[in-house]
Amino acid sequence: MATTVPELSALFRQTHLHSNNEDILKAANAALKKAKTDVVAQQARVVALLKLDRFADALRAFDEAGDALKQHAQLEYSYALYKAGDLEKALDVAGQAAATGEGDRGAKHVLAQTSYRLEKFDRAASVYSQLEGPSARAMGEENDLRINSVAVDAQLEWQGNGHLVKRKKPQKEDLEAFESAYNAACASISRGSLLEGQVLLQRAKDLCTASEDLPEDEKRAELLPILTQQLYVLIQQGRNEQAARLFETIELSGIPDLSTRQIARINGLVVSPGTDNPFMVQRLFEHSEPLPKNDLLFEYQSSLVRQDQYTLDLRSLKYKGVASSTSRYLSSHPSPTTSAVVNSVSTLNTAACAQGETGKSALKFILPLLEQRPNDVGLLLTILQLYLLTNNHSSAINLLEKFLTRLEESDTSQSLDVRYAPGLVATLISLYSLQGRKTHIRRELAKAAAYWRSQQGSPSDPLLHPNLFKAAGAALLESDVPEDAETALAIFTSLHEQISSDRANTAGLVASLATTNPTAVTLDLLAALTPAARLVADLDAAALESAGVARTAPTSSVETAVKKRPAEGKDKTVKKRIRASRMPKEFVEGKKMDPERWLPLRERSYWKPKGRKGKARAAGLTQGGPVAEDKPVVEKAGVVGPGSGAGAKKKKKGKR
Repeated sequence: MATTVPELSALFRQTHLHSNNEDILKAANAALKKAKTDVVAQQARVVALLKLDRFADALRAFDEAGDALKQHAQLEYSYALYKAGDLEKALDVAGQAAATGEGDRGAKHVLAQTSYRLEKFDRAASVYSQLEGPSARAMGEENDLRINSVAVDAQLEWQGNGHLVKRKKPQKEDLEAFESAYNAACASISRGSLLEGQVLLQRAKDLCTASEDLPEDEKRAELLPILTQQLYVLIQQGRNEQAARLFETIELSGIPDLSTRQIARINGLVVSPGTDNPFMVQRLFEHSEPLPKNDLLFEYQSSLVRQDQYTLDLRSLKYKGVASSTSRYLSSHPSPTTSAVVNSVSTLNTAACAQGETGKSALKFILPLLEQRPNDVGLLLTILQLYLLTNNHSSAINLLEKFLTRLEESDTSQSLDVRYAPGLVATLISLYSLQGRKTHIRRELAKAAAYWRSQQGSPSDPLLHPNLFKAAGAALLESDVPEDAETALAIFTSLHEQISSDRANTAGLVASLATTNPTAVTLDLLAALTPAARLVADLDAAALESAGVARTAPTSSVETAVKKRPAEGKDKTVKKRIRASRMPKEFVEGKKMDPERWLPLRERSYWKPKGRKGKARAAGLTQGGPVAEDKPVVEKAGVVGPGSGAGAKKKKKGKR
């Protein structure tokens, strides 16, 4: 039976602006005693339970009321599921509510938050972009949306999807509140800009300390996550002494979120004194509280914790245990993959199988594993690293080329994505650079750029790997082939359309147009570049010219040698020092050396033969002198050839 209007008014007359949620709950329960199926009273009851943070009781109330209340109050139901940790179901209910218009903005907020906790950050970013606009300003949600959007951008960077982030730099509005400044710092840290993140964290700390809206206890609670993030930045910068002093000021028990508390405690173990004993560190590491379902670590955080656990086990000489557990993990994740989590576990599995050995001795244990897991990227990179440590560059290049060829021949989308992954392409290019294979570098970059351009849905879609395209375009500009120049033009045109503010993209576009279509270079493109006068403003051309220009060694025998012009004040004549082993036996300092000392004695101009035979031989060698006639050779009669005549043996007489 539905509640009548007078009864409903009486229900809400029992509450007022200053009454607490307990009074509302009592009023709703009293109304439900009269009519158990009253949907309005049921909704008032669950709202009061949610405001009292009694999420399990709220879900129980939904189950008791049945499907009617769940359909009528989808917003409240999705929020109760979200707070209780049932994220998958909360995502479905919030998605239905947002699609049907039930709850409208509230349902979209729950949908975005649930997507965020499920690490579906691309969907969360899309929902927040829908909530932005005039409606957000009218509802007073603009600041909250900015804070949450920056947090999503940071998570996208950590997830490896930085190409989906539109705002790469913190904006002025992000520095007005400590929440947005903290999230902007996290976004900078996720991109690797530690110095920028450190400055923003200090800004967030100052804003939080100076806030007049927060009581002192809430200030302390809000400062603890900021200090925890500062601890991480100091450790990443290698400033362990400062990190240790900062960790002493962090009160772990005061951190409200258990996940943040666990991260702070683990990072503190890195800089705490007395961590040289791996067995003691392992014991302290494993002493942690279980995390609730609604406060779990994100995947990139839990993967790092897992890696720390395996690393401590390896330091404690638990090779078999690490090899067994990591093998089970790898068997449940297909390969090849570009997942940093899976490949990191593969590297730890390789270290466990090598049993602490390095160099050539480790290769004896690891190379047989490649036959069992031929598509394991982490195992491959570990072997490449060992080859490089032993200066075996050729084997490293051959192994990587065979691996990439095998992936290319498989012709599956996943294998091809791994084949042209920027990390593997960069590894191969680095190996080629060690041997000076510029043609191979240009060819590899061109193939990778062509593949990722083919994967782009439309020209307006963002480029997946802009840094790879920049490297490919720059390499193709050095080629003399006209097709390479056209490809470089297409690459830099796409890059400039995507990010026109990047001067590197503009410079690449101008350079490619200069070789293909010089008339297309506009004044706007040239104005966007740094003027040449500014680039050489701090250079003194006259001083450089007077000092002389150093040249590198000739790269080929065809290159002509050009003498370097000496600088002023230096002696132009440099006396060449002769080694003692090349000196004559009777060498006297200051005496002029014989210029014909390297010629044979008979070929020197001052040589005179000694004795009668020597003079006669010299006269015969003189050009134009008398020539002695050859004496005839008289052969002995009867000598016809070998084996006959006096040289032949006589036969012995015998009986006939």
